[in-house]
Formats: sequence, structure tokens, C-alpha cells
Amino acid sequence: MPRTLAIWGALGIVILLIIASRTFYAVSETEQAVVTQLGRPVQLVNTPGLHEKVPFVQQLTVFEKRLLDYDSAPALVITRDKKNLIVDNYAKWYISDPLKFLQTVQSEAGAQVRLDDIIYSKVREQLGLHDLADVIGTQRTPIMRAVTDGSNDAAAAYGIRVIDVRIKRADLPPENAQAVYGRMRTEREREAKRYRSEGQEEALKIRAETDKQQTIMLAEAYEQEQAIRGEGDANSIRIYAQAYQQDADFFTFVRTLEAYRKSLKGKTTLMLPPQMEFLKYLQE
Repeated sequence: MPRTLAIWGALGIVILLIIASRTFYAVSETEQAVVTQLGRPVQLVNTPGLHEKVPFVQQLTVFEKRLLDYDSAPALVITRDKKNLIVDNYAKWYISDPLKFLQTVQSEAGAQVRLDDIIYSKVREQLGLHDLADVIGTQRTPIMRAVTDGSNDAAAAYGIRVIDVRIKRADLPPENAQAVYGRMRTEREREAKRYRSEGQEEALKIRAETDKQQTIMLAEAYEQEQAIRGEGDANSIRIYAQAYQQDADFFTFVRTLEAYRKSLKGKTTLMLPPQMEFLKYLQE
């Protein structure tokens, strides 16, 4: 009899523990929960701590309260200028309405499926309104802001709040990349030729201006040289004239000696008539 009582006591404790585990539950700081009864929501739990529910009748569904990541697979998008672009985007989102979330998508996996449709459609819609240069250039930020707003509006029906949508990578398809690179190379070569042509033109201008300045400077220098030389010759003539006026015979004698020294130096032989004026001083 005592053994039977012990068995029934142990069984009662186990039953009580099972009932307690089905009655009491804990919600952490990072969680939120919805209590349902026969499939109908009866309670929304947002505060952390220990809570209770009716065992075996009410069910508990716990959701994350923190930010969640959405990372899509790369997909093909066509821009306004008919350029194909492979876009790889991601998003940050959280569950804003657990009850609506449970009634519509039921789980995070279901939410990822819905977000995949919503975000891809908004990305395709917004990128289709812009050219390729805008998508890969300075217009990406306002484009992605519009994608975020549109995705958030569409996801609100599922109890989801989309915080941010961004593009990780935006690449050209392999078959188009070579054509684009070739066009870019051609444009760069054309720019290089233009720069070289402009440089040669500028060099010709600089060279012509330099030649002009050189010609002007040489002409001015020659003019100044002739003026100095003329002034020197005039001074020389004036000095000779003054010397000649002081003593004409002596001046004639000195000048004749200078002529002898210049003309009769070395082994010079001159054939001159004896009566020539040039030989006057030699004869005397």
C-alpha cells in the first residue's frame, strides 16, 4: 500500500509539472508573443516576464522583437534606358504588429517570402523609372529611399515594418559587360586624342609666340647694337678729327705707320710704283 501511494504521488507530481509547464511561460526582452485559443487570438504579450495561460486550450506563438535581416538573391532588373542590371539587395525589418503578422504570414519564413515579392517589385519599379547612370551614380540614395517607403507601405498589411532597403551590388550581365567596357575604352581613347590634339595646338601657339618674341628681341638687340656702333664710330671720327686738327703732319705720319704695320707684316711682298703716296715715308 505505501508503494502504491508513492507511485500515485510521483504521478501526481509529474502531472502537476506538466500542467504548470503548460500554464506558465516566460517572455524575454527580445520577444513578443500571441496567445490563441482554438485558433483565435485572445492575448498579445509585449512585456517581458512570467505569464500564464489556460493549459491545453490556449497556445503560445513567440516572435522576435529585434531587427531582422532580409537578403535577396541577385535578380535581373531593366532600367529606363533599357539596360539590364543584376541587382543584389538587402533590407532591415521588424514585426510591428504580431497579431496581424500571425494572421497573414504566420512565421518569419512566410514573411521572407512576402518581402521577397514586395521588395523585388518595388526595386524593379523604381529602377525602371531611372537610367543606368542614375542607379550607379549619385541618385541611388533617393531611389532606395523611395523603394524603402513603397516596401514599408505594402508590408504594413502583414504587420511588418521595413526600416531600410539597400543595394549591395549592381552589376551588368556578363554578356553586356564586355560591350560596355569596350564603349568606355573607346570613349577614353577619344578623350585622350582630344587632349593630345589640344595639347599640340597649345604647344604650337606657345612655340609661335616664343619665336615671335625671339625675333623681336633679336631685332631690338641688332638695332641697339647698330646704334651703339654708330655712336662709337662717330666718337672715333670726332677724336681722329680733333687729333688731325692739332697736328696734321704728325697725324698723317702715325696713320701711315699703322698702315705699314698692318699691310707689311710677315713676308708680305707688294708691287707698287715708286712715286705712290703710300711709300712717301719709306722713300724719305
